[in-house]
Amino acid sequence: MAFPDRIERTVELAHPPEKVWAAITTAEGLGTWFGNKATIDLRPGGAAQLTWDEGATANMRIERVEEPTVFGFSWHIFGLPEDDPRRTYVEFTLEPVGAITRLTVVESGFAQLSDDAHSTAFGGNTDGWARELGELVDYLDAA
Repeated sequence: MAFPDRIERTVELAHPPEKVWAAITTAEGLGTWFGNKATIDLRPGGAAQLTWDEGATANMRIERVEEPTVFGFSWHIFGLPEDDPRRTYVEFTLEPVGAITRLTVVESGFAQLSDDAHSTAFGGNTDGWARELGELVDYLDAA
């Protein structure tokens, strides 16, 4: 049985690409809408980390940086043990459309998982991206 391999979400933001780019690629931006604190070394091969007040941490490896249109990273798969080497790849693509920015987020790599692991990771991240992108909209609109 084939599993969905990717989650894709698109949101139109009433902000220029430069402002959206800063929100998704700086420690201040990521640490406000995506986590509670962030660090980022914005270069391919660089490390980034998100932490949440309740103690959760997400370690990321920067894979792609094409300012101001494409930002990609890989990270641990939700629900797997911390020492599991498998990762998913997340890519943000920014497209100016008149006075707005169309942001598309694609996370791929779920097909490598077993039935149970796929259900946990794919379901959790599908819900997570809907919630996190809502927080991104709130963050940008408040700034």
